[in-house]
Amino acid sequence: MDRFEEMRNFVRVVDAGSITRAADSSHVAKSAISRRLSDLETRLKVQLINRTTRRMTLTDAGQRYYDESVRLLGELEEAEALVVSEEAALTGKIRLAGPTVFGTRHLGPAINEFLKIHTEIEFELEFNDRHIDLVEEGFDLAIRIAELKDSRLMARRLAPITGMVLASPDYWQTHGLPKKPADLEQHRGIHYAYVPTTWRYKTPRGKNESIRVPAYLLSNNGDYIASAARDGLGVIKQPNFICHEDVEAGRLIPVFEDHHWFDLNVWAVYPNTRHLPKRIRVLIDFLAERWGEDPVWQACCAGR
Repeated sequence: MDRFEEMRNFVRVVDAGSITRAADSSHVAKSAISRRLSDLETRLKVQLINRTTRRMTLTDAGQRYYDESVRLLGELEEAEALVVSEEAALTGKIRLAGPTVFGTRHLGPAINEFLKIHTEIEFELEFNDRHIDLVEEGFDLAIRIAELKDSRLMARRLAPITGMVLASPDYWQTHGLPKKPADLEQHRGIHYAYVPTTWRYKTPRGKNESIRVPAYLLSNNGDYIASAARDGLGVIKQPNFICHEDVEAGRLIPVFEDHHWFDLNVWAVYPNTRHLPKRIRVLIDFLAERWGEDPVWQACCAGR
């Protein structure tokens, strides 16, 4: 039997004054109460209660065990009540990690709105493009835009992301609009650093193809890459969560929108634990509802 349950059974007997009354009050057979008490004394190798046919008294050891049991059971109840209270009130801290550009553009504003609703929750946010080990580094949750490979993590899909190939109106006017994807091999490419300059894509008929766009400029920051394209420096392949406002405003013009340059998803990932705190569940639900299947950045791809 669980040790806390042994304590509860012992305290119940002492408080009731007899095994019979303890059995009646707990709706458990008298023989079961008596056996549990005997098992406890056997495990502790000490007599806790002096029993006679007329009365029951605690031994010195029994009194000490009773006092400590009452204290420990009280602390356990307080701990459980505190957890239940925090869950109900949605309090506590959330350590959350997310990618830099998506974090500042979309995740950060979402957290701001969440905090206006749930004012008792605290956040520790880290926006970083490095791979964070949630388990080793003690994070509660991460927002990721990537293939998921860590079997220790649970994941929930939150929203779609679409890749686009774009350049500024001035660039296209100067260098000419490509008539087919292969024409991009004659253009100036602005690429993510440390990422292959070969752009793989799928044609409208589902055929997998690739092109190699010359690397004119490299950067590890998506916002800078978009700004360089707006300034007419070259062609970029970007996720639409970065470039959708530029497309809507006409600052960047996409080409080959019927091709699939890449299709990704936003994921909420968290350690594979038995119990996910309510504040984490509520946050994930909030993000899924805020973004969903038709997030704001998908508007520029509505015709695809």
